[in-house]
Amino acid sequence: MTHVEINGAPPSVEALHRAAVGNHGHYTSMQVRDRAVAGLDLHLERLRAASGEVFPDSPAPSDDTIIELIGHALRDDRDASVRVTVLSGMDVMVSVAGPVRDDRKPPLRVRTVHYEREVPHLKHRATFGLTHHHLKARRAGFDDVLFTGRDGTVLEGSVWNVVFWNGEQVVWPEAPMLAGITMRVLRRALHELGVPDTTARLTVADLPGLAGAAATNSHCPDQPIAAVDDVPFPGNEPLTALLRRAWLSISWQPLDR
Repeated sequence: MTHVEINGAPPSVEALHRAAVGNHGHYTSMQVRDRAVAGLDLHLERLRAASGEVFPDSPAPSDDTIIELIGHALRDDRDASVRVTVLSGMDVMVSVAGPVRDDRKPPLRVRTVHYEREVPHLKHRATFGLTHHHLKARRAGFDDVLFTGRDGTVLEGSVWNVVFWNGEQVVWPEAPMLAGITMRVLRRALHELGVPDTTARLTVADLPGLAGAAATNSHCPDQPIAAVDDVPFPGNEPLTALLRRAWLSISWQPLDR
């Protein structure tokens, strides 16, 4: 069952109405395990930076405030899915639901769609476009959608970052997109393990020359991608093995301080 608080208290109907009808805000989503979060510092950095950009005339909630509100909304739960949303007026809404227990997911078949999110570097609440394209892809027999720019540049998945293997190293798209927390945590861990990775501008025309592909987000750090459109990726094991190794090396950061 989902538990919601706004500013550390059960929300009134009026507060929930404001949250439901307005989409001017931003958020971050995380998995909590034993009251710790992978990349907690990056989630806090994301909220702090986005608040300064989306609400420049109001002081951003402090890191300590965010951590306190998450801890309060968790109550006695130690494992959970948590979403922290900063709303107009700098109200902070924390939603707590059951944890995603199985982070091993089957390979995806995705199709490309020309779609560029507004202000793509922000994880904002204007999600109609990405949801619309995701559902259209599902109705067409695909599992999900991979967004590309007008010039064919590979951007990001619906709610995930895409990553490739070129036979020698991990390759992340260099493009206007959201730098996901799981992506950033994985890159940090890969560097600490001495595993080379890079960024590169990639287009749909480049995909047949790549050896493997995967999707990463807070629900799964290494979900293989079986195919993009009609381009198959049968050699995903080296990539997903590296991503899993990096993920397992991460030290989760405690919420209780």
